[in-house]
Amino acid sequence: MLVDARAPDAHKNASEEVRRISLASSRTRYACGLSALTTDEPDMEAFARAIAQEAAAIDAGFALLFFSQSLVEASALSEALMTHAPALHHAGCSTAGEITPQGLEDGHVLAMLLPSAAFTAVSVMVDNLSSSGMDRITSEVEALRRSLRMRLGCDRTKGTFALCFIDGLSYAEEAVSSAIHWGLDDIPLLGGSAGDDLKFETTRLISNGRVTSDSAIIVLIATEIPFHVFKTDNFVPTDEKLVVTASDPDHRIVREFNATNAAEEYAASVGIVAQTLTPLSFASHPVVVKVGGEYYCRSIQKMHPDGSLSFFCAIDDGVVLSIAQPKDMVEATRAALRDVEERLGSIDMILGFDCVLRRLDARNRQVFRDISELYRVNNVIGFGTYGEQYRSMHLNQTFTGIAFGERQAAE
Repeated sequence: MLVDARAPDAHKNASEEVRRISLASSRTRYACGLSALTTDEPDMEAFARAIAQEAAAIDAGFALLFFSQSLVEASALSEALMTHAPALHHAGCSTAGEITPQGLEDGHVLAMLLPSAAFTAVSVMVDNLSSSGMDRITSEVEALRRSLRMRLGCDRTKGTFALCFIDGLSYAEEAVSSAIHWGLDDIPLLGGSAGDDLKFETTRLISNGRVTSDSAIIVLIATEIPFHVFKTDNFVPTDEKLVVTASDPDHRIVREFNATNAAEEYAASVGIVAQTLTPLSFASHPVVVKVGGEYYCRSIQKMHPDGSLSFFCAIDDGVVLSIAQPKDMVEATRAALRDVEERLGSIDMILGFDCVLRRLDARNRQVFRDISELYRVNNVIGFGTYGEQYRSMHLNQTFTGIAFGERQAAE
């Protein structure tokens, strides 16, 4: 059972005004019309009933769902939704942490409901990414655009954005993001790769009663609510270079940097003993690649017993990586949010996709609470990812988001 809490007049305090019946679940309504429900209890029947009740209350036509597999199985959530809210179209994925109205959390389920009066959404699930041609994905996007046009009754791209959720263990994010972007024309794309709480075993995606892996979900959303798509990171490149001299591109594994064992060369470059490398090491000492004049992170996922390194992003022989020097994460994120607020006039809420490595790095640098509080006061909700999508790019160690202004500004 979830509390009936309405967004206050001061949009900055929306999450602060949530009153809870219990520590297990909550509901937050925002001025733009969106509603967020969260729970940390595994009873998906109760949560689905609450979603159905809230969907009826705000006349929601679509829901986004992000869930920890440590709390609930995807099939249990999907079946409960189909039982209690069969008419509510939905899409979502498993996570590597959640961003709730109360800040950064683990072991939660988050539902974001889109009211039909302000949002029109259509979605498609693309199966079997490992064997799908990219032309097929582009065709699916084009068909989805036609479907949205039919729903809207006009050929409108202004006020439309695209979301992508993709299996974070599919090794296909770069190709899929590029194919989706190609089919979108000038519609902005953002999203996140599904996670599994850093187990690196299986991620799950759900869509209208279906539960899959090795797949992607594309959602097109049209709205009159003002919005702004953005990204932010907190690193700058140094002159320390690592050239990939031996790799397995299909599995994103680097065996050698600079003709030396990958782990040993990386460790020497960042001043760490190779045997002590952990995910925290990789989060705190990212590597970046230069593409089109900009630097993008190519984060390391894990070290193998033979000293090879698995990456979250595509990698290949000849790629030149630079060791990056982290900046203050809190200040960099605050500056990005300040810029977004200036562009929109005000921020009502933000749907965010935050790399799990940022979360690890925040813990390592003891700024986790500061980042969590920054997200809370800026009304950020979303999930921790195994990679982020932004326009045509697949990124790592980045926060990508879409900020919504207030309904009054649209009217």
